[in-house]
Amino acid sequence: MFTQYDQESAALTQELRDQFATFIAGKWDARALVSHQTEKLRSVVAYARARSPFYRERLAGLTDTAVSALTLDGLRSLPFTTKDDLRTAQFDILSRPVSDAWVFYETTGTTGAATPCPRTNVDSVYNNTVLTEYYRGVLAPHGDRQVIGVSGPSELHATGDTFGDVCRNLGHAVAKMWPHSPVIGFDRALEVMRLLPVTGLFCTPGMAMSLFQKATEAGLRPREDFALDVLLLTGELMSPSLLENLGRLWDCEVHNVLYASQEASVLAAATADGALRTAPLINLYEVIDPDTLEAVRPDAAGVRYGELVVTNLYLGAKPLIRYRTGDLVRMTDPAPGAAVPAPAVAAVGRVRDRLLLNGRLVNGYDLENLLLASFRGYGDYQITVERDDLGRDRLTLTLRADPADCRDGIEQAAGRCLDELGTPLSVRFGVPGSITTTGAMVSWKAARVVDLRAGRSTEDSAAERIAAARA
Repeated sequence: MFTQYDQESAALTQELRDQFATFIAGKWDARALVSHQTEKLRSVVAYARARSPFYRERLAGLTDTAVSALTLDGLRSLPFTTKDDLRTAQFDILSRPVSDAWVFYETTGTTGAATPCPRTNVDSVYNNTVLTEYYRGVLAPHGDRQVIGVSGPSELHATGDTFGDVCRNLGHAVAKMWPHSPVIGFDRALEVMRLLPVTGLFCTPGMAMSLFQKATEAGLRPREDFALDVLLLTGELMSPSLLENLGRLWDCEVHNVLYASQEASVLAAATADGALRTAPLINLYEVIDPDTLEAVRPDAAGVRYGELVVTNLYLGAKPLIRYRTGDLVRMTDPAPGAAVPAPAVAAVGRVRDRLLLNGRLVNGYDLENLLLASFRGYGDYQITVERDDLGRDRLTLTLRADPADCRDGIEQAAGRCLDELGTPLSVRFGVPGSITTTGAMVSWKAARVVDLRAGRSTEDSAAERIAAARA
C-alpha cells in the first residue's frame, strides 16, 4: 500500500515486476544481462563513491572516467569490502542518512560491534521483488489459503518485515511470532500454531527443532496435532540430511528458502525446482579462493567452490562493493529447464568454521550431512571433537532421540566417517543443551561443535551467554 503514497516506489515496483517476469521466462540473453549489470555497476560505484564517506576514501583513486568505463571484468580491480570494514566504518559505510530509510535494522553484534543496516524503500522493493517472484512457485502448490508463521531472531532483524511483506504480496496471511520473546514464549507460539492453524512457517532449522521439542514436552504430537504443510527455513547452515529429518519430524515439505545477510540483504532464494538461485538482476557475484583471493574456476562438474563476494546493483541505503561474505559456497550455472535462469548456490558454511580432522579440511555443511545421513527422528544434535593420546582426532555425535529409533544407523555412520574423513566416530544419546539454538545469532560452529582441541573463542562465549539467557 505504501507505494500508492510514493510514486517513485510505485514506478520502481512496476519496472522490476516487468523485468523479473521477462527474466524468469527466459527472455534475457547473456548480452542483455551483461548490459544491465554493467550499467547498474557503474551507477552503484559512482553513487557510493559520492555519498558514502567510507567508499569516498576507499575509491579515492578512481576517476569519473574510470567509473564510466568500468566493466564486469574490471570489477576485480576494485578493493574488497570486509566485515571488519563494516564494523569499523559504522555509519560511514552508508550512502544515505538513516532519516532517508523507512526502517532501521542492525546485525546481532554478538561477536563484535553491531553494524547499521537501514533499509530505504528502494532496498525493500528490490529485495522483496526477488523473493515474491521466486517464492510464487514454491508456495503455489499449497494453495491460496495459507497462514504463514514468521519467527525471527530479534525485533531489529529484517525477517519479520521482509517475509511479512512478501507473503502479503502473494496473498497469504501472516502471524509474526518470536518464541524466545518473554511476551510470547514457546507455549503461546505453539498454541497460535494450532489455533489458526499455521500452515507454513519461516524460521531457522534450530527453531524448527526447538518447537518440536517443546511440543513433545507438552504432550503434543507434532505430526498429528499441527497443520504444517511447509517449513520455510533460513538463517543457519542446513544440509540435505538435516532438512529431510525436519520434514520427518513435522510430516511436511521442507525448503531452504533464503540465503541472505543483514549486511548484504538477499543473495539467493528458493525457486520451484528446489534450488536456491542467485538474483543476478540485483547483485553481482564472484567466487574466490579465500586464501589467494583469486577467482575460482569451475571444476569438471561445473561447480565453483570458494568464498562468495557480492556487489549490490541498486541505489539503496548501503550498497556494498565487492563484499567478502566470509561464506563458502558451491555455485553451478543453471541447466536448461531451471525454474529461474540463474546459478544455483549452496551455502556450505563460513570460511573460519571449517574443521581440520586428521589432515582433512571439511566444511560444516559436508560434515553435518555426513554425520546425520544415517539418522532420522532426532530432535537436536551436537558434535564433539577431541584428540586422543595417539594424536588422532575423534568425533562424538550426540543425538537427542530415542535410541531405539536411531541405533541401527550407528555402524553405517561410523563407517562413512572413517572412510571419508579418516576419523573415528562414536554416537551417544542425550540433551545437547540450549547452546544449539544460537546458530542464527552467532555461528553454526559455536552452536553445534564442541572442539576440545582448541581454547574457547569469543563466539563460544557469546553463544553461551545467549543460551544462558534463554534457559
